[in-house]
Amino acid sequence: MKARPTAQLDTTRPFRAADARIAGISRRQLEGPRYTRLFRGVYVDSSTPLDLTTRIRAAQLVLPADAVVSHVSAMRLHGFDAGWDPRLHFSTNFPLTSRHEGIVLHRRQGMLHPSFVSGLPVTGPDRTFVDVAPRLGLVDLVAFGDHLVHRGLTTPEDLRDYAEERHLNGVQRARRVSRRVRRGAESPRETRSRLMLLFARLPDPELNVDVHDEHGQFLGRGDMVYRRWRVVVEYDGEHHLRDAATWQRDLRRRELFEAAGWTYIVITKADMAVPASIPSRVHRALRANGYRGPAPVLSAEWTRWFRA
Repeated sequence: MKARPTAQLDTTRPFRAADARIAGISRRQLEGPRYTRLFRGVYVDSSTPLDLTTRIRAAQLVLPADAVVSHVSAMRLHGFDAGWDPRLHFSTNFPLTSRHEGIVLHRRQGMLHPSFVSGLPVTGPDRTFVDVAPRLGLVDLVAFGDHLVHRGLTTPEDLRDYAEERHLNGVQRARRVSRRVRRGAESPRETRSRLMLLFARLPDPELNVDVHDEHGQFLGRGDMVYRRWRVVVEYDGEHHLRDAATWQRDLRRRELFEAAGWTYIVITKADMAVPASIPSRVHRALRANGYRGPAPVLSAEWTRWFRA
């Protein structure tokens, strides 16, 4: 008697136990070391990295067909990770609650209109910003907005307009915080540094702009630029420790700025551990170059968001 042929099954992608049986994979084999159980009745080959995309694809096998990745899971798919809540969040029109550990379902009344990231249905960037607004701290929420703008997924104006025109959970906070979102910020550390200065009531800098001297010679591109007072503030992500060529370029750029009469301030990871020093250093540099504004004010709100 001939052996029964087995169906083809790509086990490097999540699959159902029922599909495994059709493919000739026994229950004993599924429970062995070759496969990893992700959710009840859902498995994947143990060699497959259990990254966010794999986990979402596994969850789709146990969720309603209209389920859309949302909230902090959508935030991660859009490329930003605030480092909390490892659960997978989905939105659906079905009146269900998840029976699977690690999955959270959010019931939506209106029709879902997803975008797609890596082939996965996900709430759009503006809607995701509103959804996570009640759950993120102010600094992380502004950084997420800056990230979306930097990636070209939205604009500060579209983000604000979306929040103003919708009546959703979290929209009030999204309206307030979206006013802080800016073009030009290229990393969460840059956003945090900028907010440290703004919340200390220092002037708002230009972000990642080209700077030239009075003769039109290009000096460099500054993270945060106070053009009126010739002060540039840079966040040093310590990439020079890994890349000598980048370090040399940074040193050369600093020399050009200083030779042209600019004050060049570098903020490092170590400085972030003593955050009160940062507004003070920038204020001293501004004052030395003609700024007549008051000293930084480290209010209770400033301390709440920026204490070490």
